Order: sequence, then structure tokens, then C-alpha cells
Amino acid sequence: MRDEKPYISIVSPVYQAQGIVDELVKRIKEDVNRINENYEIILVEDGSSDQSWKKIEANCISDKRVKGIKLSRNFGQHYAITAGLKESRGDYVVVMDCDLQDNPKYIIDLINKSKEGYDIVLTTHTIRKHGKLKKFISAIYHYLFNWLVSSKNLEGGMQFSALSLLSRKAVKAFESYNDYHRHYLTIIRFLGFSTTYLPVEHEERFEGKSSYDYKKLIQLAIDGIVSNSEKLLKTTIYTGFSFALIALIAIIYIVIISIKSGFQPGWASTTVLIVFCTGLILISLGIIGIYIGKIFEQTKGRPLYLIDKKINIDTIK
Repeated sequence: MRDEKPYISIVSPVYQAQGIVDELVKRIKEDVNRINENYEIILVEDGSSDQSWKKIEANCISDKRVKGIKLSRNFGQHYAITAGLKESRGDYVVVMDCDLQDNPKYIIDLINKSKEGYDIVLTTHTIRKHGKLKKFISAIYHYLFNWLVSSKNLEGGMQFSALSLLSRKAVKAFESYNDYHRHYLTIIRFLGFSTTYLPVEHEERFEGKSSYDYKKLIQLAIDGIVSNSEKLLKTTIYTGFSFALIALIAIIYIVIISIKSGFQPGWASTTVLIVFCTGLILISLGIIGIYIGKIFEQTKGRPLYLIDKKINIDTIK
């Protein structure tokens, strides 16, 4: 017999979190039980090398409301979220990271906000529990991203967390996006449905360290910007025109000086100028190459993710 459709679905991507899974499920249950006992917790294991899947299996066996999805390899956080949303059945779907830096106690606040007539509720952090360097890099990224994407839906200065709520209508709209290179929050903020923001406290990670090192963060930033805006390409054009104008002014100036004072040799400055312009050309070509690469990946038509195993998943929505 098919289970009753859940009122709330909680989707959480899990990676290298064997020491967190039990506490994550425990806290979610404690807080969601206060709202409605008809819920599902969908844990998507994203190719961890530790015992995360074993922990998920144990929780699935002890409670059928806990559902497990094991991806065939590590596809990335945003693909794991996509897999979880695809399998969710709740009227409301809450997405949250597994590290417990976003406390499940805010789920009830997300539900209450949604009942005010919003299809999407995003959470923002006023203070983030990161090191100074990571905070600085994060602030720069958010500023550049908001400027490059230049969407009226992007609130400048806000730093969003993965903790968010979607109505069933918003989930279906999210599923219609076939972007190969994807960022969950970016897609959500482009859906166009009624959206509101809820400030939450950013807490310390429950255990271990984040799997996002600086290399991965830089790659995520590049993917997020290039996949959602062509403004970077336009910027290279504006830069090229600017330097062409500067060069034209410089030529006129040199001609005037040469007429007045005679030819003045300056091979060093010329060499520096050539090297500088060459660098700009190579940067521009690199940006174009990144865009072409993204187009190539999109046209392959490969699946976003592959599922190895499922536990307690009802395939009929």
C-alpha cells in the first residue's frame, strides 16, 4: 500500500558526514514533529569515501520516513540537491546542508513564512561562522556575482544559505531546468515566483571541516557566474574599446610631442605595453573559452546525476 503523501519533505545532501548523519536526523525529527508528523527526510549520499551511506541505511531501517539515495559517484552538492528534489513528494520542501550550520529549528519559521503567500523562502546570514579570509572571499564573490548577473531578483549585500523552502509549484518549476552546470540557489532566485527572506543565525559546523576548499570555491564561483550571465563577455568588449580609445589618445599625444620635441625612444615602456595588452587578449580568449566549454558540456546531453541505490523511496508521486 502506498504511503500517505507527506506534508513536509526535508532534502539534505550528504558528503563525508558519517559523524553527523545521526545527529542531523535526530534534530530534524525533533523540530519537524512539532509541526506535523507526516514528513519525509531525504538524505542524498554524494559519493562519500567514509561510512555516510551506512549511517543513512541504519536510519532508513529504523524509520521509514527517512529515505536514502546513493549517487553512483560524487557529482557535487547541487546535483545531489536536484536528485533529492526530484524524489520529494511533500507540499513543502525544505533544503538544508547536512553540517548543521543551519539549525533545523528554523524549519517552522520557513513554513510560517510560506503560509503568508510565498512560494520560495530563502534564508540569509548576517554573520557567518567562517575565518576572516573565507569571509573576505565570500563577500567579494557575492558582490561580483550580483554585479555580473545584474538581476532584479538578486538583493545586493545578502549572503544566502542553502536552508530554504519551496512550494510544490516551485519544485516542479525547478525540475524543468535542464542546465548542466547548475547552482541550486541561483536557479531558485531566477524562478520568478513570490519570494521572501528570513534572517537566520549561522552556527558552527557540528563536526569536521567543510569539503569546499578554496580551489572548489573558485570553481563554483566561475561556474555560477559563467552559467548565469553573459555580462563577463560584454565586459571584455567594453575593456577592449576602452584600451583602444586610450591607445588612440596616446597616439595623438605621441605625434604632437614628436612634432614639438622630436622622436623620443622608449622601448621599455613599449615592451611593457605590449605584454600588458597581450595579457588582456589572453584573458579575453580564456573567458570565451570557458563559455565555449560550458556550451560543449551542455550539448552533450549527459544525465545530471546517476543513482546507485534507493531506500524507502516511493517512485509514484
